[in-house]
Amino acid sequence: MPSAVLVDGLNTNSQETGVTKFTNCLLVKGSELVKEDLWISSLSGKILNGQEILYGHRTAPDNIIDLGGRIVSAGLIDVQLNGAYGFDFSVIPEDGMVAYSKGVLRVNRNLITTGVTSYLPTLTSQRPEVYQKALSFLGPSGPLRDSSYGSESLGAHCEGPFLSPTKNGIHNAAVLRTSPNGISDLASCYGAGNLQSPSPIKLITLAPELPGALSSIASLANLGINVSIGHSDATYEEAQLGISAGAKMITHLFNAMKPLHHRNPGIFGLLGTTSHSHSKPYFGIIADGIHLHPTSIKIAWNAHPDGLILVTDAMRLAGMPDGTYDWTNGSRIVKKGALLTLEENGKIAGSSIQLVDCVTNFMNWTGASVPEALKAVTETPARMLGLQDVKGSLKEGADADLVVLDLQEEKEEGEKKLVVEQVWKFGEKVFERDGSAE
Repeated sequence: MPSAVLVDGLNTNSQETGVTKFTNCLLVKGSELVKEDLWISSLSGKILNGQEILYGHRTAPDNIIDLGGRIVSAGLIDVQLNGAYGFDFSVIPEDGMVAYSKGVLRVNRNLITTGVTSYLPTLTSQRPEVYQKALSFLGPSGPLRDSSYGSESLGAHCEGPFLSPTKNGIHNAAVLRTSPNGISDLASCYGAGNLQSPSPIKLITLAPELPGALSSIASLANLGINVSIGHSDATYEEAQLGISAGAKMITHLFNAMKPLHHRNPGIFGLLGTTSHSHSKPYFGIIADGIHLHPTSIKIAWNAHPDGLILVTDAMRLAGMPDGTYDWTNGSRIVKKGALLTLEENGKIAGSSIQLVDCVTNFMNWTGASVPEALKAVTETPARMLGLQDVKGSLKEGADADLVVLDLQEEKEEGEKKLVVEQVWKFGEKVFERDGSAE
């Protein structure tokens, strides 16, 4: 992980209007890199219409930044992050909720230095008391509009415990549940108050073939809570029923589900849906070189390019040194670089990769362009979450969450690499790689 430099408050040159203009840069717009200036405000925290500011309001920027031809993208969004920097969202510390709150803040302030300006803090399968204690600390933090808090929670992702016991992965099978009574069973698990609007929960992963799952999906959709299919033994037909009920995503495609079979394509078959009654779902992909073969990723992208969302599935060992660590249910995890495995059986135990490195891998493995690869961590997750007017783009009125990227290329191998140079949150610079603040 790069060393972090957090910059509190406004730039010293931006006290009057808070307007900053980026020039000599390439903006990610749709499928293109466009040479164009970008104007933002640290007062509203929004992206501005530069022509209107300059000619309509006759306002000059307080701060002009020459980016030397580097790329400006909307801030990255990770919809599946279980923890990092030694903190696990699914573990209540012995010191209680004050320590938990400090752990969340530690993740936020470190995570933003990697270019991830927004994310879904993810809770794995746990007993009800864990959800009912933790969720109030993981709800959307954007209304505070405070860049000093670091990366912004868009709401919690509850990955379980309504999962198939045959596809539990490293989730503790002893805490898995079903919902034969529908939404009331979910309320008793997560807490009834946490399923009321506004809910701290933004996304729930469940297995659609379980008793009561379909009615639960429909009820959650009516509540405005997104549902993803995952850790599931569903057939293609059962998965279709889940989408018809209101699920809109697949959690870490290929992992913890039936493999593709030529007579029953399983959950993966949803990417080949042609019926007007069944829309193709969004789907998460872990591009760490461990969870999936690069060719599998390319096949999925070619099947449904507008639905691919890169995720890290990172857990608390992300950003930590190699070694053997205790985990939540008495197991131990061995960390060797990006590879995390359970000590007792060698099962893959989440990830420790950074999201920008997933983008780099995706580009090199699929031949995707820079805008196509960045779309999978900006525009597409924002659209899945219903936040396309606020996050994931550089259009006027969107939040000024930005990442400045340097595109590097290995001359001998021809591989590309994206490096985070600066990060801006709500129009304020919070990280610069060389450590100098303007």
